[in-house]
Amino acid sequence: MFGKYPHDRIVFFSDAVFAIAITLLVIEIKVPTHEAIHEHGVFGALGNLLPLFIGYGVSFIVTALFWRAHLQLCTLVTSFNSKLIWINIILLLFVGLMPFSTALYSENFGDNGAFTFYCLNLVAIGITNVFLTRAIISTQQLRSTLSGKQIHWLQGRALAVPAIFLLCIAITMVSPLTGRFAFVLIFIVQKIGDTMIAKSAKAATEVSVVEEG
Repeated sequence: MFGKYPHDRIVFFSDAVFAIAITLLVIEIKVPTHEAIHEHGVFGALGNLLPLFIGYGVSFIVTALFWRAHLQLCTLVTSFNSKLIWINIILLLFVGLMPFSTALYSENFGDNGAFTFYCLNLVAIGITNVFLTRAIISTQQLRSTLSGKQIHWLQGRALAVPAIFLLCIAITMVSPLTGRFAFVLIFIVQKIGDTMIAKSAKAATEVSVVEEG
C-alpha cells in the first residue's frame, strides 16, 4: 500500500536538514566581546577564534561534499521505497550531529579525542552513504544502465570518504597537525577516480561509434 513515496518531498526534506546543519555551524563562532577587543584589538580577538573558523570552514566544505554526493545519488532514484527512506533518515541523523561535533572539535582544537569524535561523526555519515549507494544500485536496476566500472566506482567513491577520515584518526596519533588536514585526500582520490571513469566512458563511446560506422 505504501511501497513508493514522493521523490520531491524526500529530496526537499533532505536538503532542508543539510541546509540547517550547515547553517548552524557558524553559530558556535561568537562575536568577540568589547573586553576582548579592547584587550587584544579586533584582529587579535579574531585570531583567538581561528580554531573555530578552521572548524567551520572544514565542516562547511565536508558537509557540502556530502550534500553534493546525496544530490547526485538522488538523480539516480526514480522512486523511494521504505528501505531507501530509512537509510536516508539515518544518514540525516548523523548530518544533524555535525554542528555539535564541529563545536566540540573547534573548542578543543588540540585535543585528539575531540578530533576523533568529529571524524567518527563523518565516518558514520560516510558509511551510511555507502549503504545508501548500494541500496540505490540494487533497487533502481542501475546495473542495466551503467557499466561495471561505473558501478564499482560509484561504490568506491562513497567508500573513500569514511576510509580517509579513519586514516585521519590514525595519522593524528603520529602527527596531529597532518591528521587534521589529511581530509584533502578526498578531493585527490575522487578527482583521479572521476577522471579515469570519464576517460573510460569516452573511450567506450568512441569504440561504439567506430563499430557502428
